[in-house]
Amino acid sequence: MTHLIATFFYVGHLRPAPGTWGSLAALPAAWVIYSIAGPWGFLLAIVAAFALGFWATREETRGKDDHDPSEIVIDEVVGQWIALLPVMFGASAAGASILALWPGWITAFVFFRLFDITKWGPIGWADRLDDAMGVMLDDVIAGAFAAIIVMIFAAGFHAL
Repeated sequence: MTHLIATFFYVGHLRPAPGTWGSLAALPAAWVIYSIAGPWGFLLAIVAAFALGFWATREETRGKDDHDPSEIVIDEVVGQWIALLPVMFGASAAGASILALWPGWITAFVFFRLFDITKWGPIGWADRLDDAMGVMLDDVIAGAFAAIIVMIFAAGFHAL
């Protein structure tokens, strides 16, 4: 069970770039969750995925030298979902289809991957924690940074 969660249904075994595959797999999953449960249900799914991801990552890496094996991608899923939060709440507030906000989806994906790969500032600090919390937290922070960029782009676009 922990391997299924940590690899997000084995997506983490796809090569090359399993983190990118995990982020891509997060997108249709986000659409399904939002379609069923709305933005608040989506937020609850993020919290649940973080808690399950932390537990699964801790169990999968217990007693191993590698604290962040590449096949663990539940952290990318959580981070990608955080990056999508402004899209979900924006669509809900506007009464629009979340798919109509496709520029926000692309912005969230691109900037989340950028921050996750480069590990600037506090993202790198969290990554260096060398434990399950660090595995999850660096992507949470990268997702938050990407969400801020999504909001800035949306504000700029809507101001035009």
